[in-house]
Amino acid sequence: MSETAPPRTPPVVAHPYAFVGTEFDPHRSSPDASQADASGDASYGRLVVPGEVDVSHGAILYLDSVTVSFDGFRALNDLNLAVDDGELRCIIGPNGAGKTTMMDVITGKTRPDAGTVFFGQTIDLTRMNEVAIAHAGIGRKFQKPTVFENLSVFENLELALKMDKSARKSLFAKLSGEQRDRIAEVLATIKLTDAAHGPAGRLSHGQKQWLEIGMLLAQDPRVLLLDEPVAGMTDQETVATAELFMSLRGKHTLIVVEHDMDFVASIANHVTVLHEGSVLAEGTMDVVQNNPKVIEVYLGR
Repeated sequence: MSETAPPRTPPVVAHPYAFVGTEFDPHRSSPDASQADASGDASYGRLVVPGEVDVSHGAILYLDSVTVSFDGFRALNDLNLAVDDGELRCIIGPNGAGKTTMMDVITGKTRPDAGTVFFGQTIDLTRMNEVAIAHAGIGRKFQKPTVFENLSVFENLELALKMDKSARKSLFAKLSGEQRDRIAEVLATIKLTDAAHGPAGRLSHGQKQWLEIGMLLAQDPRVLLLDEPVAGMTDQETVATAELFMSLRGKHTLIVVEHDMDFVASIANHVTVLHEGSVLAEGTMDVVQNNPKVIEVYLGR
């Protein structure tokens, strides 16, 4: 068995202002708006519709040669990563490997010194702020759950659903039947239907994690970034979380950063190992667990 899985062929990444049928040239100037008519057609090509998530090449997220340095330390070092639409990808690696910085770059919290980050084929995330990226369809859950403990579980989901409308007045509007159905659907997905009208502060740690995931799901993101989601959970809660993630795979793209190898083994078809800001190994769990370099720097013997 080889040390790593065969390299995945990255998709052809298009610039947000690139034209369909032309190859991306990062040094080419963006077309002037005057060159396109109202239909979006330019004199020398058809403009890609801005804002659409183009996954025609399979990948929904693509990091190309991304480098991030802090005071001379390279947190990410020429990182290359492609994640397919609907995939459940697990990211593992020792502390300081660059996992958190990678998520910071994807969500716009940190700007890379070099490289590109694309959402689909046409949306350049390095040109967007955190709010715009969240509205585009990328949600992030941090390790520590941040729910509104004085509100009910239902009210937490209601607030998340209304916040997605990007209009303050919607916070005070009555829920429509469709919105109530959506909240009921999310409650069933995260297995909190019976706790819907109780205060979120009474939930267990694991249930609070599920509620925060539900708050993201209420906004229907294309990609979910999940940072150590089962840390502090009971064994039963961990099993239930694995079942939740498996049910979401395909409907959403999940990128899970986790240190619990048993949990990773229970959900992952594809695992990426980061070390010193770069990909050390990639493949099935069996492949990475038997990779001598991964054993040396992370798993131990």
